Amino acid sequence: MPGAKRDKIRVVIAEDQVMVLGALAALLEMEDDIEVVARARNGEEALRTVQQLRPDVFITDIEMPKLTGLEVAAELKRRSVPVRMIILTTFARAGYLRRALAAGASGYLLKDMPAEQLAEAVRRVHRGLRVIDPQLAAEAWSDEPDPLTERERQVLRHAGEGMASADIAIELNLSEGTVRNYLSEAISKLGAANRVEAARLARAKGWL
Repeated sequence: MPGAKRDKIRVVIAEDQVMVLGALAALLEMEDDIEVVARARNGEEALRTVQQLRPDVFITDIEMPKLTGLEVAAELKRRSVPVRMIILTTFARAGYLRRALAAGASGYLLKDMPAEQLAEAVRRVHRGLRVIDPQLAAEAWSDEPDPLTERERQVLRHAGEGMASADIAIELNLSEGTVRNYLSEAISKLGAANRVEAARLARAKGWL
């Protein structure tokens, strides 16, 4: 039918695990009204692809190389890219949900959800609705707020991965002293003994 393809919901999926990425794409491509126009395997590729293709819906994991899904979502919002976003993750953490909503995400779903619900979530988000795991939504507003600034979060994430302050400074284009200040602030806010413990605590809360 001429023109029918243009009416499909155009989707980009970002996921660093190849098998999961393939399974998600195959699942959605079974739907008559959904078209997976691209797949990305890291955050930088996802950001670039969404900006270029301007899909209707962007589905992303959180933990990815180069940029996390939440960082991609926040950057798309900052650049006013008109796309509906769904976070699809294994992390049932209230901190992640709050950050996802702040970044402009319309959906936050867990990967253990029934497969048939994903396509319906895409349709609902495309219509301008929100789709959020109900139990997690309830927990999000009773949990303590995230005390970290975005820069503290970036520095602490790298420190938690074992990077030295000098290397973090180069990576983020900061002075080494500034990196140490950010780490000190993060450690103090979290009541941690050191950067490793601070990163562990923040990750457990969904703040990294």
